[in-house]
Amino acid sequence: MNEKEELLEQIEKLMSYGDDKPAINPEFLEYFEIDELIGIRDNLTKKANTLSEDDLAWLEQFKKYE
Repeated sequence: MNEKEELLEQIEKLMSYGDDKPAINPEFLEYFEIDELIGIRDNLTKKANTLSEDDLAWLEQFKKYE
């Protein structure tokens, strides 16, 4: 999986919020640059800070630890 596909998958998971239906059409991948995808992912992750404890626990599974 290339970097763009990995970022899109992470964004999908953040946006779909447990729903099995895709939130983003994968064909849009070619229109985004990597820095744009990183920005989208980071903004979605920041918004998670205002969520409830249950929501945060669900989102925590997508966080990468180094």
